[in-house]
Amino acid sequence: MSYDWLSEEQREVRELVRTVVRERVAPRATGIDETAEFPWDVVEAFREHELFGLSHVERYGGSGIGTLMMLIAIEETSKACATSGLILAVQQLGSIPIALAGTDELKDRYLSKLVTGETLAAYALTEPGSGSDSAAMRTTAQQNGDAYFLTGGKRFITNAGVAGVYVVFARTDSHDVHKGISAFVVEPDFPGFEVGRIEPKMGIKGSTTGEIFFNECRVPVENRLGEEGEGFTVAMRVLDRSRPGVAAQALGIAQGAIDYAVDYAKTRETMGKPISEHQLIAAKLAEMETRTEAARGLLYRVGRMIDEGVDGPALTKASAQAKLFCSDTAMAVATDAVQVLGGYGYIREYPVERMMRDAKITQIYEGSNEIQQLVIAREMLREARANLLADA
Repeated sequence: MSYDWLSEEQREVRELVRTVVRERVAPRATGIDETAEFPWDVVEAFREHELFGLSHVERYGGSGIGTLMMLIAIEETSKACATSGLILAVQQLGSIPIALAGTDELKDRYLSKLVTGETLAAYALTEPGSGSDSAAMRTTAQQNGDAYFLTGGKRFITNAGVAGVYVVFARTDSHDVHKGISAFVVEPDFPGFEVGRIEPKMGIKGSTTGEIFFNECRVPVENRLGEEGEGFTVAMRVLDRSRPGVAAQALGIAQGAIDYAVDYAKTRETMGKPISEHQLIAAKLAEMETRTEAARGLLYRVGRMIDEGVDGPALTKASAQAKLFCSDTAMAVATDAVQVLGGYGYIREYPVERMMRDAKITQIYEGSNEIQQLVIAREMLREARANLLADA
């Protein structure tokens, strides 16, 4: 990129992340994909360099540099390994609800461990019958004395089995669809908590995705996030701030695929010259680069918005736009990168095959892209827009 508007401090942090990725993450990317084992060594590298705390305040062990720099860290990591980028993104996803809605006591108890990476986090919203329709969840939480008892199950939970803190959403009122949901911080050693099947997946293979079950799981009342019935509001506020993490993962995949395709195109020769000099390949590379740079603009904009304290409909729309465009870009660009490599692109020896598989999930989780389109359109229709062609 020829133009870089980041501050000197931000460039230094980015260079630190690039060094960690180059030395500790990139050499492991293929192995993580092949073995489908959770990369605890990558987690340790992130801990050592305090990358989990980039967006959190110093009180809990963070550096306070901001959300934008966390998004850049996820992007840089995902250029080499989308699984490793997801580790940073999900730590954000699981810690944001505690930062937004937790009491001071909950923040003191959990955030410091999440910010340093001592404990990994998970976010348990999705159920077998309620994916895009989160309000249709059936997991229940009944209060009895000083505790809630959770019954039900969640599915497709990232970090299932490796997380030490789960933010869980459950229904406390069966009569109110949205205001009947509450949020809780659950530890895996609470009685009645169980991890079920870990899913084999097409991509991001080193990340655990699985089921968790609650059999009258006892959760102390003080572990509720916000007031009873505020869970759905908490969940939506969290997604406004966590969807950019998926967008950053997607952007990293796209840029990593481009960089590899460009290097390949400059060295692979056909008809007496590098394929990069053939017009059709050059045009494809140009389109890939332009689309990815446009995606970066949307992502960095929403990162700045969060750091500036923007909330409400403006953030909801910007977050959905970044997630939608970055993930669609990742899928399109990774597919084109495979095409640039031709037959070699289809072989596992070359990383663009893995990138193409990894890219697909970014269009699905944290709200499918069809949901993002509905969110964007909803906010558009609510806006007071300046129509210069409207009748006077």
